[in-house]
Amino acid sequence: MTNPLLDTSSLPRFADISPEHVLPALSELIAAHRQKLDALLDASSHPDFDTLVAPLEEMEHELSRVWSPVSHLQGVLGSREWRDAYNAALPLLTEYGTELSQNVRLQQAYVGVDKGLPENASKAQKTVIEHALRDFRLAGVDLPESDKARFKDIMQQLASTQAAFEHNIQDASDAWTLHIDDESELAGLPVHALTRAKTEAQKCDRPGLLLTLDYPTYHAVMTHAESRDLRETLYQAWSTRASDQGDNGSWDNSDNIESILALRYEAARLVGFDNYAEFSLATKMAVSTDEVINFLRDLASHTRASARKELAELEAFAAFTLSPWDIAFYFEKLKQKKYSISNEELRQYFSAQTAVEGLFELAGRLYGVTINVQDDIATWHDDVCYYTVYDESGALIGGFYTDLYARSGKRSGAWVDECVGRKNLGGEATSPVGYLVCNFPPPDDRHDSLLTHDDVVTLFHEFGHMLHHLLTRIDYPSIAGINGVAWDAVELPSQFMENFAWNYDVLLGCSSHATTGEPLPRPLFDRLLDSRHAGAAMAMMRQLEFALFDFRLHAEYEPRQNFDVLEILDKVRAEMSLVVHPAYNRLPHGFSHIFAGGYAAGYYSYKWAEVLAADAFGAFEEAGIFDRETAKRFRNEILEVGGSRDIMQAYVAFRGRKPKIDALLRQNGIACT
Repeated sequence: MTNPLLDTSSLPRFADISPEHVLPALSELIAAHRQKLDALLDASSHPDFDTLVAPLEEMEHELSRVWSPVSHLQGVLGSREWRDAYNAALPLLTEYGTELSQNVRLQQAYVGVDKGLPENASKAQKTVIEHALRDFRLAGVDLPESDKARFKDIMQQLASTQAAFEHNIQDASDAWTLHIDDESELAGLPVHALTRAKTEAQKCDRPGLLLTLDYPTYHAVMTHAESRDLRETLYQAWSTRASDQGDNGSWDNSDNIESILALRYEAARLVGFDNYAEFSLATKMAVSTDEVINFLRDLASHTRASARKELAELEAFAAFTLSPWDIAFYFEKLKQKKYSISNEELRQYFSAQTAVEGLFELAGRLYGVTINVQDDIATWHDDVCYYTVYDESGALIGGFYTDLYARSGKRSGAWVDECVGRKNLGGEATSPVGYLVCNFPPPDDRHDSLLTHDDVVTLFHEFGHMLHHLLTRIDYPSIAGINGVAWDAVELPSQFMENFAWNYDVLLGCSSHATTGEPLPRPLFDRLLDSRHAGAAMAMMRQLEFALFDFRLHAEYEPRQNFDVLEILDKVRAEMSLVVHPAYNRLPHGFSHIFAGGYAAGYYSYKWAEVLAADAFGAFEEAGIFDRETAKRFRNEILEVGGSRDIMQAYVAFRGRKPKIDALLRQNGIACT
């Protein structure tokens, strides 16, 4: 019987694939690809784009399609079997990827193709080759054989250690619970949080209520729990996940952090960089470590005074010096008093389904697309939906899955990932498909998942990534959609979309009261808008703290016995943080963005891209929020070009000039100086 993972003729066969298919599928496919590569290199001493590069793009696309459901399922299912299959397959995939990028014959073939490109070659074709030659260099293709072998070994160790880091966070989170006998101990928590806590207790055949360490529960406690002790308990559990603090068993990430930093440093040094931060910038817009650090500190210098003013107001309101577990709670109380608005009041208007429908309507108004649910597509969970996307002529653009609700075993956070990339090679076209994953509160007894406005902003953010993936017009998988885009610009489309979640006409279509069905009232929206800047400067400083810690860590790391990650964090917090963190706080141990995701020495990208996003949205504010010509220009110059074009050139083509920081400062209520 054919391995269902190897069937790339349609969408992943989620009803048929199982963990036992993973290793056989990848082993068979990689062996076949090795044979194809040898045949391609033997076929001609003077290959061209069509005879070498296009077939390799085809192979990359095929391998990505087989690996995609494996990588995805191990993150969204609480399945030990899927995780084990994923971990067993990582070495195969990593070895093959490094083997390709260190193949001297292949590199020389690309050099030959580059030299022989006709003058009328497309910009996309030139970029594919340019990126490939860069990646050969970054993988050490010219190193002595012993160093190449060491680099390959480093990549293997990094892949497995980064996966272990993420799994430790998930396991530590899933293992933590807090049993509550008396509901009065949870005073202040919204009904949906109490209901869920009762349900969790019932699942374990226990009386009372059971708090878990998923994000919706954590956020509800930190924002609403009247008990300061309870808030600190949850804060301590969250901030010590997978660390040497608390009851984390075998999930301590301390050794993983040291191993990851050492391996990254060694890899960077092998290929000629002084540190991993420099290595990271080889694929980003920023050109030097000084540029990044100066950018972060400049933004902090504009923000710090406003952040101090916010904290002073908050502490005057609370009448005592606040700890980290007090901030969200008193901001919520202050917003209720100052703006007569609360998260719980807003939640009544934003069911997940209504917000999704309104978001799709917005996409139609801006880009002329139609998005329809398709019920006959196999998925991995009952909560998952599949949508098809069509253009104005009715032609298929692509599709995507949504998996919106938190559950045990599912990775925390929100993200978009590629299921199928766009491809059009040799007359055979493949439409893009993606995964959109969030961790919103699970549906209640009425089958409603009620969202805070922050949740709505998150939904818009992730859908911005999805539009970037779906609307690409680039035919080569390595630079289509999000692929090949400078990493510090990847967040531009997502953060740009967040701005629409602050527009009343947009929210009218995204809201419907859970009881009355009425859309969000204008007076309530006006109070929400007035509260937009509440805590914005403090939130900015918090993100700058994360970004500077990440970048300094990777720029300053040295493989010496007394190198102290927490010491770097303390120095950064002395510069950036306005609130004193307890000694037990272990931010690095749960910082999966930089130790398990793609943001190592790149977390600054969120702020870098936010400058672009705020300035880009200014064009819509000037022309009209739904202006089709402006939307068409944004689509043509930003969303459609993938990694085929220098992002600053693309931005200038859209905006008519380079971005300015002023729009971001105004958006956060910070005076431009």
